[in-house]
Amino acid sequence: MLQIELSLREKGYLKIVGIDEAGRGPLAGPVVSAAVIFPPDIEPFIFTDSKKLTEKQRNELFHLIKEKALAVGIGIVDSTVIDRINIYNATKLSMERALKDLKAEYDYIITDYVRFDPYPHLSVKKADEKSLSVAAASVIAKVVRDRIMEQFATVFPHSFNRHKGYPTKLHREEIQRYGITPIHRRSFNLFKQYRLEI
Repeated sequence: MLQIELSLREKGYLKIVGIDEAGRGPLAGPVVSAAVIFPPDIEPFIFTDSKKLTEKQRNELFHLIKEKALAVGIGIVDSTVIDRINIYNATKLSMERALKDLKAEYDYIITDYVRFDPYPHLSVKKADEKSLSVAAASVIAKVVRDRIMEQFATVFPHSFNRHKGYPTKLHREEIQRYGITPIHRRSFNLFKQYRLEI
């Protein structure tokens, strides 16, 4: 889980940031990115990407990452902005906000297969399974977004605490039953794909 970081350090990059996002695919809610910097002597303590972990494991790792990291930044872009600039650009904006929130100097960035020009970066496919920094960012982003969606579940009749806005059978049924909410992404062609009315 450190081979990418080690190869970059051999090239002279010491302050390496891992960035990852959560929430590109849902029909509702924000996209959230996280940026994480670990000290150079960090030992691996995450061995898979956040999607393969249980909620309990992610929450435990969330606190551990906060303890071990030199800095953690979070960037959030809501559904209205996603509709205005599209999900790809909104994802990059959330990454930029996470980087700004980091409030720390860095030399190089690792992303999970997202081009992040003009920032000095390495875009790696499945980086959350190969880079500790990106794996940690994945956990932070996922936990933060899940908590946001759990709060939305207390405001709207949809079970956002369960499906987190993803196009599950339950979510599709709830859209048909209750209609859409202000946090639904009206621009997503998934509504047409799933024959959902907006």
